[in-house]
Amino acid sequence: MSDLFIELQGITKRFPGVVANDRVDLTVHRGEIHAIVGENGAGKSTLMRVLYGLYQPDEGTIAVKGHAVTIESPRRALELGIGMVHQHFMLIPVFTVAENVILGSEPVWGFGRLRMREAQQRVAELCRQYGFVLDPTAEVGSLSVGEQQRVEIIKVLYRGAELLILDEPTAVLVPQEVDELFNNLRQLVAQGKTVIFISHKLDEVLAISDQITVLRRGRVVGTVPAAGTTKAQLAEMMVGRPVLVELAHPPVEPGPVRLDVRQVRVPGRGTRPAVRDVSFAVGAGEIYGIAGVEGNGQTELVEALVGLRRITGGQLLIDGRDVTHATARAIRLMGVAHIPEDRHRRGIALPMAVWENMILGHHTREEFTHGALLNRPGIRGFVRRRVGDYDIRVADVEAPVLALSGGNQQKVVVAREFSFAPQVLVAAQPTRGLDIGATEFVMRQLLAARSSGMAVLLVSANLEEILSLSDRVGVMYGGALVAEFARGEVSAAELGLYMTGAGRTGEARAG
Repeated sequence: MSDLFIELQGITKRFPGVVANDRVDLTVHRGEIHAIVGENGAGKSTLMRVLYGLYQPDEGTIAVKGHAVTIESPRRALELGIGMVHQHFMLIPVFTVAENVILGSEPVWGFGRLRMREAQQRVAELCRQYGFVLDPTAEVGSLSVGEQQRVEIIKVLYRGAELLILDEPTAVLVPQEVDELFNNLRQLVAQGKTVIFISHKLDEVLAISDQITVLRRGRVVGTVPAAGTTKAQLAEMMVGRPVLVELAHPPVEPGPVRLDVRQVRVPGRGTRPAVRDVSFAVGAGEIYGIAGVEGNGQTELVEALVGLRRITGGQLLIDGRDVTHATARAIRLMGVAHIPEDRHRRGIALPMAVWENMILGHHTREEFTHGALLNRPGIRGFVRRRVGDYDIRVADVEAPVLALSGGNQQKVVVAREFSFAPQVLVAAQPTRGLDIGATEFVMRQLLAARSSGMAVLLVSANLEEILSLSDRVGVMYGGALVAEFARGEVSAAELGLYMTGAGRTGEARAG
């Protein structure tokens, strides 16, 4: 019997004004981990949605285990042994692990009675079989992000999946959780499963994959074995030009303090504060990085610093001026730019046009107005330059921003926030969802901002980004700043320990 599991031939998928997949060929063999990489808008997610039955191809054929098939729905995909774990988990926090796993496929007795004990035993058996450490009776809301991801994987295994599509599975994991995930994937493959792995993190792709297929602008550039391929080679295949995977970090002498956070407290849910007495200062020409597993107070801290949340204790100063209780608009007018972690809630207005989003919050500036009216030619020229400078893939700036890919939406936010000479930049997950070419560009902009004398607060779950850009690194856990390190004093693995609460809390090796 052939070891060919999936064969896509000539897959083409069009959307209005865009060819997302252009005659794509892809073969995936049984028992391999096959990575798919490419820039934002390269067609990776579209191709996987075609394979999983969420989209129907306009042209081309799909064969599973040597037989031509039509995959009209995810249900049909699962019948064929294809399961997908999405980047954003689809779990119910108040349900247990077992309840989440069986949801929609519940084993029942006569008269519809749930066979819960049998379900728990089946989930426990799957965990033992594939090396997953999970308690079937644990409430999902109490689990770590890495454990929740394992629940998602067990969900598709419970439904009989032989091939797992994993979309950005390491996006929010700390290094120890990535190692655990990779061990689980290797165990799955050792027992005959097949994995398609989509990621922007090329180091991880090279570490876990057997074969790597590169897409660029909807077409396959090539498929290469992971063994013997370098990160630089993959990056050049993705972008079509050489990409600097390691950026220079020239020494800059920090200037006066521009962002001064003193014993700040921010309320959370109930009586427990989300941010507990956090203090740090960022000088002109400095990047201060904050690392932490999501849900440890970083979101609330960032939103408090830009006026979107109430500060109930401590002080916030911008260039020496007390803005503890200032409005978001007042803080912005003082030269504070903000790249939010959730672009849909805080960064863009999805139904509005690209050009409108590009000037959002700055539309009253002199260069954009003629008296009470907007200066459309001036705005058009500004937006056209930003679209070109940031390589934002959009057919028409009059199109709603919701028509853009997630990565291109992020570029709109980044382009706007860098455009008006801020003195302080609060950047939360600024490269989330960006490919390596766009990530390189944003990282260059952050370093250029540092060199120009801007004070930059960088909050990121990407430890490689934090370590390569930051002059100092703080770690948040449980709403508190539990450690601080000078550049070069800590590894990603050590940071990961502090991020999960395993480090020595309260340590500060550099002030």
